[in-house]
Amino acid sequence: MSGSSSETEASATISILYEDAEVSRSIMEAVSPDNLQAPPGVTVEASIVGPRLQLTVRCAGGVKSLIATVDDLLSCVQAAERAIFDVVD
Repeated sequence: MSGSSSETEASATISILYEDAEVSRSIMEAVSPDNLQAPPGVTVEASIVGPRLQLTVRCAGGVKSLIATVDDLLSCVQAAERAIFDVVD
């Protein structure tokens, strides 16, 4: 087993449908600064497809790392939603 790692890469794509692309973009921009500080081996890509926000998370540390990262990311999304929808309402 030369050069092999006990951890395997794990990934997940999260798709969240909002009322319109403007809300999706606002949420994406709110969580983007957190993505810049991702630990080594973790990447988060965000894109807007119509009113849908798509987040793809890849973790070289395996499933446990993926779950922790997705949990943190969804917490950030939830906080951004609260801030945006509280201002709008």
